[in-house]
Amino acid sequence: MAPRMFSRGVTTLVIFSALASPSFAGGLERGGYNIDQLFDTSPFSFQSGVTYVTPQRKLKDVRDTDTSTSPGGGNLNNRSSTADDTANYTIPYFGFKAGFGDVVDCLVDYSEPFGGHSNPGLNWAGANNNIETEIKTRNYGGTCSYRFDVGPGQLRIIGGAFYQEVEGFKERLVSTVPLLLGTGDGVGRLDLDDNGWGWRAGLAYEIPEYAMRASLVYNSRVKYDNLTGTVDLTQVTAPFAPLNGAPYGVVTPVAGSAEAPDSLELKVQSGIAPDWLAFGSVKWTNWSVLQSVAFCPTNGLPCPAGGLTSLDLFYRDGWTITGGIGHKFNDQWAGAVSLTWDRGTSQGYGSQTDSWTVGVGAAFTPTEHIEWRVAGAVGLLTSGESGAFEYNGQTYGDDVSYSFGNDLVAALSTSLKVKF
Repeated sequence: MAPRMFSRGVTTLVIFSALASPSFAGGLERGGYNIDQLFDTSPFSFQSGVTYVTPQRKLKDVRDTDTSTSPGGGNLNNRSSTADDTANYTIPYFGFKAGFGDVVDCLVDYSEPFGGHSNPGLNWAGANNNIETEIKTRNYGGTCSYRFDVGPGQLRIIGGAFYQEVEGFKERLVSTVPLLLGTGDGVGRLDLDDNGWGWRAGLAYEIPEYAMRASLVYNSRVKYDNLTGTVDLTQVTAPFAPLNGAPYGVVTPVAGSAEAPDSLELKVQSGIAPDWLAFGSVKWTNWSVLQSVAFCPTNGLPCPAGGLTSLDLFYRDGWTITGGIGHKFNDQWAGAVSLTWDRGTSQGYGSQTDSWTVGVGAAFTPTEHIEWRVAGAVGLLTSGESGAFEYNGQTYGDDVSYSFGNDLVAALSTSLKVKF
């Protein structure tokens, strides 16, 4: 039997292990949704943390397969056939949990669940596909639970809502000809932003004396029905305006629509011996809602087939499976180790293949009111290749092809929790 102090001292590492091992393969996943602070046994707690991630995805054997002058960007096969695709990023988190009596707990939190940053630059053979792309989200959530006795433990009913903001941009080389004329650099840029609402619902069952908890939580989609922005082609000058009907030389307002995916996650933990805890989780994320996001002009210009421009993702659903063990060494120190497999969402287009990640975390509790956590993770991004892709009878990805080997990714995370 594991005492209740074991539950307080070690089970919180399950939260931290998840923060230390972010999803490296699935779609635009970063921190994801995490409401485990809701289960904190203190009446009130404030938690602040940050995770720093350094993915090392390297592209090789790059070949420009669309050498047309515009909008293909010209023949870029004289440029580098390799590129560093990924950029480092941070994942912040802030949360405040309050308990009301013995039955109601509520959590308000800020997180950045989704995002991506690819920055291979201008001087590679695939610059007509991507120079730099970045997507950011900001999520403001409120979640409450109501618990009551059922059998030897307690059942929780969980519900909440969240407001989410998204913004991003993409740059790619549209034409090399303006460089020869000295009238622009030939780079086009898409900027976009929107916001939306989502909700969550779930159940959890806990037996504190065994440090046992099982939870099942569903997070809804967030609809971005008014995803607006601009396409800036001022660097691709007016002499090329008749080509392909594109409004070169000007900034054009555009709009589109997309959805952030819904997800369902099962988490289980249990004491397996005095001061020992086993935990695991299985998560499904509906990344297949993101295929090709087209953007059409909103100033009266006709919209070409497939949009004036588009964000081509073509994801499949993601699956993430994690398992691990935690141990309480004494009243102040506890540790945990985890292994995570994340199924890649790319389907022959893009570089998001399967990943395997080992995470190690430690918690230091100098007093009953303060808990400091630090963790690290090392992962393997598996190999693959990207090229032309057929979707609904239309070919995508025929502008560039490349391959990539097994690459490393690493992460460091720290957080501070104050309980009162």
